[in-house]
Amino acid sequence: MNLPMALNLMIRKLFLILSLATLLAGHAVAQAVLIPAPPQIAGSSWVLMDPLTGRVIMEHNSGERLPPASLTKMMTAYIVERELDEGRIAMTDMVPVSVKAWQTGGSRMFVREGTQVTVEDLLKGVIIQSGNDASVALAEFVAGSEGAFVDIMNQQAKLLGMNNTNFENATGLPAPNQYSTAYDLAILAQAIIEDYPENYPLYAVKSFTYNNIRQPNRNSLLWRDDSVDGLKTGHTEEAGYCLVASAKRDNTRLIAAVMGSSSAQVRAQEVQKMLNYGFRYYESARLFRAGQELVESKVWGGKSDQISIGLAEDVYVTIPRGAKDQLESLVDLDSVIKAPIKVGDELGRIQVTLDGETVVDQPVLALTEVPQGGLFKRLWDAIKLFFVQLF
Repeated sequence: MNLPMALNLMIRKLFLILSLATLLAGHAVAQAVLIPAPPQIAGSSWVLMDPLTGRVIMEHNSGERLPPASLTKMMTAYIVERELDEGRIAMTDMVPVSVKAWQTGGSRMFVREGTQVTVEDLLKGVIIQSGNDASVALAEFVAGSEGAFVDIMNQQAKLLGMNNTNFENATGLPAPNQYSTAYDLAILAQAIIEDYPENYPLYAVKSFTYNNIRQPNRNSLLWRDDSVDGLKTGHTEEAGYCLVASAKRDNTRLIAAVMGSSSAQVRAQEVQKMLNYGFRYYESARLFRAGQELVESKVWGGKSDQISIGLAEDVYVTIPRGAKDQLESLVDLDSVIKAPIKVGDELGRIQVTLDGETVVDQPVLALTEVPQGGLFKRLWDAIKLFFVQLF
């Protein structure tokens, strides 16, 4: 009686490996996936990221602190979108334009001092026209002053994990201690896309007319590549030409950021080069669904003898195109699982590897509840478990 149970414990890991291999692929393919080296990019720093997984596909000096220029306005817009989402302001709210906002130099939406403009128009002015005047007006409306708004920007940057970023204004105009990195700005783009998707279409609008002045979006990739749907350009003499862009092809989205390019044309062509490389050789793949049962396992001392085990969230990976069949998976469960068990209890880990590299490593959880069994059931299982553990 005990021998089959002991053998069951001994072969469980092998069974889990085989069953997960079936879930992932169905058959193994030995052929290697060949990927060329990433292209060289003309800029001070750059990064190409899959926002779904956070996987960096290519980068150079992506953690170097550099002036962000108008890429700063991505955070300005993000804060405004957060205020909209939380109901503290509305798109229809009228924003008074102060003398400070009206006098702010650089790229402008051309709002007039003493007038009132809707939040919606000002947000378009920030995102599409890169208006410094619109940025200051919104900052003052949200926080009372641009300085107070900058405090919020820096707090939000820390919450997002932008550890090499510091803002000194809402516009990106040159400031002594204002800096960010290509990687941090890619994280910010990821948050803009994922946190407030209802506003993200604004980043794809090609032009906006205000005060009878029509201005085009400076992201020229919106005209060149139909898969590009955002985000923001930047330029100052100190920063050079910068661009953060995102594109989606099939089920894969990528974010590319380049800083310190020599011209508007170069920043666009280099980001296009990065996106083409990423989409050509990589893809996002969902391996497991939230709530999907990966395995069942023996439970000791419970009202039920089996428990369903899986994952709380969808699991995605960024992998070379055509490599999904080469993924190898292992669920390593606790050697003894005893009741009571609640939904969400951690019962082991799952690891997925590709060519020896770990691409997934996270807990597996109880998908069902198993209450403690009655006294006789607990005593009987304890006796059986004692003999099983002798082997």
